[in-house]
Amino acid sequence: MDFLPDDLQHYVETHTVGENELLKKINRETYSQVLMPRMLSGHVQGRFLSMVSKMLQPKNILEIGTYTGYSALCLAEGLQANGKLITMDINEELESRVRNYFEKSDFKHQIDYRIGDAQKIIPELKIMFDLVFIDADKESYSAYFDLVIDKIPSGGIILADNVLWSGKVVQPKPDKDTRAIIEFNDKVQDDTRLENLLLPLRDGIMMMRKR
Repeated sequence: MDFLPDDLQHYVETHTVGENELLKKINRETYSQVLMPRMLSGHVQGRFLSMVSKMLQPKNILEIGTYTGYSALCLAEGLQANGKLITMDINEELESRVRNYFEKSDFKHQIDYRIGDAQKIIPELKIMFDLVFIDADKESYSAYFDLVIDKIPSGGIILADNVLWSGKVVQPKPDKDTRAIIEFNDKVQDDTRLENLLLPLRDGIMMMRKR
């Protein structure tokens, strides 16, 4: 997932503003107590999400795939004072842990955390989103995109994580998840409604701006 050599990755991290104490706690506890901790956005990617959000100053943010709540808290840093972040995840086993983290944050009254199937929840949302972060099951990326594209205004941003899929997108004989990511990347590239930039940050982030 990390393509840079360790020494260069360390240099990047030491020249990136640090995490606050709650994010450090989530990072540490995810790696020590939760399955598949590589799913955590982590320090550098988290600061990128925060920076994008602070530049946009969104009124509403949608996150598809909460995991342990790290990325949601990073995204929430740029919310307007009366803004809202809706984040959703299918995994109810992490719910109490995540709600506890959110309750300890400065954004506890701005985060709407939902457990359930995103493909059923999103159509019920009747608001527009200035920023969307897709980081859930890879087979559904294209479906999530189709569900949110009309809920984004002109100038709105969609971010999709893991679009390099540990480099598998350029390897022969892709597996099912890899094919889904490749199809999603091609779909975005061909969509004339968007300007897009594939960033080689961590496992790859597709950044899309609606024209």
